[in-house]
Amino acid sequence: MIARLLLLALALTASFLPPARAAIDESDLLPVEQAFALSTRALDNETIELRWQIADGYYLYRHRIHILSPEGFTPGELQLPAGKRKHDEFFGDVETYRHELVVRVPITPAAGAGDAVFVVTSQGCADVGICYPPHKVAQRIALPAATSVAAPAPARAVANNPLAALLQPGKAISGNDGLPLPPEQAFGFEAIASAGDELLLRLSPASGHYLYRDRTRMRIDDAGDITLGEPRWPAGVSHEDEHFGQQVVYFEPIDVAVPLQRTAGAARDITFTITFQGCETDGICYPPMTRTLAVSLPASDGAVTGSVAPQAEDSRLASALSGPHRLWTLLTFFGFGLLLAFTPCVFPMVPILSGIIAGAGHITTRRAFVLSLVYVLATAVVFTIAGVVAGLAGANLQMVFQTPWILISFALLFVVLSFSMFGFYELQLPSRMQTRLTELSNKQSGGSLLGVAIMGVLSALIVGPCVAPPLAAAVLYISQTRDPLLGGLALFALAMGMGAPLLAFGTAAGRILPRAGAWMDAVKAVFGVLFLGLAIWMLDRIVDPAVTLALSGSLLIGSAIYLGALEPLAAAASGWKRLWKALGVLLLLIGSAQMLGALAGGRDLLQPLNGVFGGGGAAAELHFTAIKSSAELDRAIAAANAAGQPVMFDFYADWCVSCKEMEKYTFTDPAVHAALAGFVLLKADVTANDAVDQELMQRFAIIGPPGTLFFGRDGNEQRHLRLIGFEPAAPFVERVGKVAR
Repeated sequence: MIARLLLLALALTASFLPPARAAIDESDLLPVEQAFALSTRALDNETIELRWQIADGYYLYRHRIHILSPEGFTPGELQLPAGKRKHDEFFGDVETYRHELVVRVPITPAAGAGDAVFVVTSQGCADVGICYPPHKVAQRIALPAATSVAAPAPARAVANNPLAALLQPGKAISGNDGLPLPPEQAFGFEAIASAGDELLLRLSPASGHYLYRDRTRMRIDDAGDITLGEPRWPAGVSHEDEHFGQQVVYFEPIDVAVPLQRTAGAARDITFTITFQGCETDGICYPPMTRTLAVSLPASDGAVTGSVAPQAEDSRLASALSGPHRLWTLLTFFGFGLLLAFTPCVFPMVPILSGIIAGAGHITTRRAFVLSLVYVLATAVVFTIAGVVAGLAGANLQMVFQTPWILISFALLFVVLSFSMFGFYELQLPSRMQTRLTELSNKQSGGSLLGVAIMGVLSALIVGPCVAPPLAAAVLYISQTRDPLLGGLALFALAMGMGAPLLAFGTAAGRILPRAGAWMDAVKAVFGVLFLGLAIWMLDRIVDPAVTLALSGSLLIGSAIYLGALEPLAAAASGWKRLWKALGVLLLLIGSAQMLGALAGGRDLLQPLNGVFGGGGAAAELHFTAIKSSAELDRAIAAANAAGQPVMFDFYADWCVSCKEMEKYTFTDPAVHAALAGFVLLKADVTANDAVDQELMQRFAIIGPPGTLFFGRDGNEQRHLRLIGFEPAAPFVERVGKVAR
């Protein structure tokens, strides 16, 4: 019943204008109390009169007039006069009143009651196309024939407080069906001080409602030494509004950080006021609503504060997409793509494309450019589609393609391409099968634009599934705004930035490759080895590191033999022959070391003999508690909070290259171990990508590993410290140091 009390000072606007009508300034509208001025009086002890003075250009609905009454007071039937008939867009055929309306209501007061206490509900509109919401006003009228007999306690309490009628059970003379939600229920608002120099606002439109971003105003009533900074809005939905034009709106609850600039750092209380506006989807629009809250600011650690609190990089980039400088933001995404092109996730595409060009033999520079462009465009289109699907449906297509059978199949494809480079097919297969396989191989190697496009598609889905902040930002923007167009453009710009070096390498490969002959055979052999290396790299995602070490050693030993490492040199051998033999001997030594390391249980390609002879030993590792579901995570965080410990929560998968980088280079660093002392360390292995894994990732809007989250002792994630992708030890230590303990 408390909601009834809150309805006294509220008003709504309805979107009754046709699309061609101009925007309406709410400042031109009369307040509801002036548009429909209500006065009441008692004609006698059994009759009261309601009189509305309706301003010119406004009208009341007949069927929207009701009386709510507390127990102990019984109104009779409303004696409403006939109104002017009107066909209403929302209510159909209705009757309305203009200028003045007088209504008489018979009453039966409680025994001994000297006052009549009730609530009048009405609703009306302005001719300009704006409708007010149902307006409720508490009324108290002294009855002429009041008796001196004391009223029962409940009735006396109501008589002494006209607003008490809103807090007690009541009944309406006629139905109240179809009314919109009260503004407090339609649009929730909360405000707290997240720090001495920052407010955190939560705006919560109910289901089927939305808020305007740019119709919001904020102020501190008793500001004194405090100045509000620029609010940090999350990405919203672009919405074409018939009254206000193109607007950014929010259909879901949002958190808005508002920095404060202070000249004094002492703790104090402030009064924060916000005015905002929203609408019901396909229904009425609410007029500007004003909420005021008292907020207690803690002490600030500096005399002058208010610097913008840092955001996680994905959130910052997602916000930039909804900002005014979108073209510049898209160029920024292209630049990030250029940087990502040289990461371990994308770099393997360079030998793939170069090998495709080399497999075509000697081709023109133009042909090499066309093949490279087709490959890059195929990867960019698939990369964009995968990102848009991840944003709209929460399903990461690239993660789906990391299943063992797909990775093994793609590794076998590299093996097939490698053998075609060495020319082995005619030695091992019947002529008919050899011809078909050679034709297929040649097509995939560069003769067919369709074959090159297929390799681009497979590369985008399988070779480079790493998640980086720009990719996560574009997916986050799409998921929040449901705007796949701009988010998709950002993803395409990112993919084209990643593909620009590939385009340059592929074109250059076509230009510098020698003509057919011994040199060309040697070049193809080099790419054959690279393709075998890529096959091992693919299998490394799903096999034990010792197996990867053995396969790598086998490849190096085979390459060494191919280079003549075990063959004697002729006395008159050229310098090139001696150079190749030296390289072969070096590869033989490294390959042998890797084979020995694999047999001894080694796991590091770069340090295969680490610990084999009793020295060194494996680097110290962090000890994580495995988490599978949201329920397990909540229990672990609750236990950590009870113990007064912060939490680091890491998303990992066996096929995630950046995850393994974090494990090898960051989580083994002694400085990182020291920084994480006192933390509870949790890890979710989402290699299986099953329904439970997907639910856990969707809870935090994680589109794929790697992702590292930090939680304070209150159990809430410190979102601005979220890490997406790989980060070296030094900046990671700095990040951990910012976690509020």
